[in-house]
Amino acid sequence: MAFAATNLDDIVILMLFFSQVGVALSKRHIVAGQYVGFAGLVALSLPGFFGSLLFPRPWIGLLGVVPIVIGLSQLLSAVTDEASGEDTGEVLLAPTSGGSSWLSPQTSSVAAITMANGGDNVGIYMPMFASSDGLGLGVTLAVFFGLVGVWCFVAYQLTQVEAIAALLTRYGSQVVPFVLMALGGLILVDSHTLEYRGLTALALTLIGICVIHLLRTAMRLSAAVAAGEPMPAAQRMDG
Repeated sequence: MAFAATNLDDIVILMLFFSQVGVALSKRHIVAGQYVGFAGLVALSLPGFFGSLLFPRPWIGLLGVVPIVIGLSQLLSAVTDEASGEDTGEVLLAPTSGGSSWLSPQTSSVAAITMANGGDNVGIYMPMFASSDGLGLGVTLAVFFGLVGVWCFVAYQLTQVEAIAALLTRYGSQVVPFVLMALGGLILVDSHTLEYRGLTALALTLIGICVIHLLRTAMRLSAAVAAGEPMPAAQRMDG
């Protein structure tokens, strides 16, 4: 029950990921990223088992910056690619030469989004773990990691429904950047991060630094396109 209550929203995110499976993103990336991200959430929650709440929820909420930056990167990438005449309709995460690796940038991006969306997970898992003994913790973790696989399977099967698949295939890549940015904003609000001036300033500073970097990258790519130079895959905006 705790897993389902804290991961219902992940079904939607996973469906968006699976709808973008193609050359750049594979099912392996998504499943591996989901497991890596969830393992990170468990690691953040384990201090509760040892009786120490080292990660206040407002600080965990700073992870909401991650999907905001990823969403901005994808949005600027789509604009740059449209200007250069490239088609990125099927690309959700950055294509790389190591596309088959379990530890590729695509896997890392999925893991980062999973962790960023897990503020409520940490808030619930910490007291759960704190009230468990060693055996109970082991059983809980076994159930949790088993359900991660079930969650991925359910999300993938939902994308195989013709009506859902058609909508996601047609509009998924256009919607994903805005979904990610909205997700990041909701994480910051729901975690009460923005109620603290210092954390708000830190979040805005991190986003500002990333936006400046993305804009500079976009300007370099636009200049290269205008000059008729080829755009190396390693210098793509979404890389």
